[in-house]
Amino acid sequence: QVDLVESGGGLVQTGASLRLSCTASGRSTYAKGWFRQAPGKDREFVAAISWLNGNTHYGDSMKGRVTISRDIAENTVYLQMTNLQPDDTAVYYCAATDFVIVRRQFDYWGQGTQVTVSS
Repeated sequence: QVDLVESGGGLVQTGASLRLSCTASGRSTYAKGWFRQAPGKDREFVAAISWLNGNTHYGDSMKGRVTISRDIAENTVYLQMTNLQPDDTAVYYCAATDFVIVRRQFDYWGQGTQVTVSS
């Protein structure tokens, strides 16, 4: 079993930065990642990181404005977001997987944290 708890969401203004955190408990997994889902839209891949070697993989939607990182000792994955825009408003989900990150296939999910960007 893998439990994921996100934090760090909130209401910010256009152009702001925000860092999301996700702390995992339970058994270890090969990788962790972040997805987002805006109202009325499909869930969208944002970024993923391989836990042992730190390799990263980014989706196109936020590429260049996000950085994924991890703290192995704290079993926590971070998503640093910059220059946020109203279109970035969504629920952001942390996820974990035993597959390689380029497959973007994740089996474990957190409850999500809301990010709202005001114009």
